[in-house]
Amino acid sequence: MRLETRKEGEVFIVRSLENRMDAKVAVDFRTDMARYIDDGNTRIVLNVGGLNFIDSSGLGAIVSCLKQVGRDGAFVIAEADETVLSMFKLTRMDRVFRMFDTETEAVQALSS
Repeated sequence: MRLETRKEGEVFIVRSLENRMDAKVAVDFRTDMARYIDDGNTRIVLNVGGLNFIDSSGLGAIVSCLKQVGRDGAFVIAEADETVLSMFKLTRMDRVFRMFDTETEAVQALSS
């Protein structure tokens, strides 16, 4: 899965360059994210603004990231469109993840 990453202070921002997060790319996403987290990035904003589809494999990969950052870290979601947001709501993952309308809001929340 193609990802774009950058750092703003202590916040690590990951943006998907794909429009789908499904079984085909979930394993690669999980592997890449595990490497970023192992490198010490534990305050993460996942910008899903480019996604227009996510399935249970994609959600599972995102949940594994949340578990990996642990209690001392933070993993939040930004810029979910209606389709992606509806999947989070359908699976009640919107209650598990902090969700932000914009990347800027997410970064500010993790910076304070």
